Amino acid sequence: MIEIRIHGRGGQGAVTAAQLLAIAAFHDGKYAQAFPMFGVERMGAPATSFVRIDNKPINIREQIYNPDYVMVFDPSLIQLVDAKKGLKQEMIVNTNEKIDGCYGQDLTGKAMKIFGKPIINTLILGMFAGKTKVVSLNSLKKAIDQKFEGKGKLAELNKQAVEESYNEAKD
Repeated sequence: MIEIRIHGRGGQGAVTAAQLLAIAAFHDGKYAQAFPMFGVERMGAPATSFVRIDNKPINIREQIYNPDYVMVFDPSLIQLVDAKKGLKQEMIVNTNEKIDGCYGQDLTGKAMKIFGKPIINTLILGMFAGKTKVVSLNSLKKAIDQKFEGKGKLAELNKQAVEESYNEAKD
C-alpha cells in the first residue's frame, strides 16, 4: 500500500488534490481512498489530506502517520506542522529553494502563468506522478475531466498544468 500525506493551507486545493489522486488511481485500476483533516475552517489555515492507494481493497480508516510520500503546497508548513514526520521516501514541495531531502519546483510561478492565480494542486500532482510513477499521466487527465466536468477551459488548463509539471519532473 502506498500512503500519501498532503499539507496545504485552506483554499490552496489540498483536498481537491487528494480527490484527484484517488480518482486517478481508480482509473489506473487500483483501489484508493482520500480524506481531509482540518481544524478551524478558514482560508489560509493549515489543512491536511490523506490518500491511500493499493492493488487490493483498503480497510484502514485512520490518519497516515508514516507516509511513503508527502506533498507540501506551502514551504512555510514544513516546520509548522512537522511535514517530514514519519516520512519513508520523498517529500515534494512547492518551492524553488533547496530543502534537504526534498524535491521542489516553483509551482506558484507556473500557476500564475497558466491560471493567473496561485492554485497549484494539479501542478503538484503532475510533479508527483512524474517523479514517483504512482499514478499515470493519462489517469490524472481522466480524473481532471471527471472532477471538472462541464468546466471546459478550466479542465483544459488543468490538464495542461499536470502535463507540463509531469514532463519536467520525469527528466
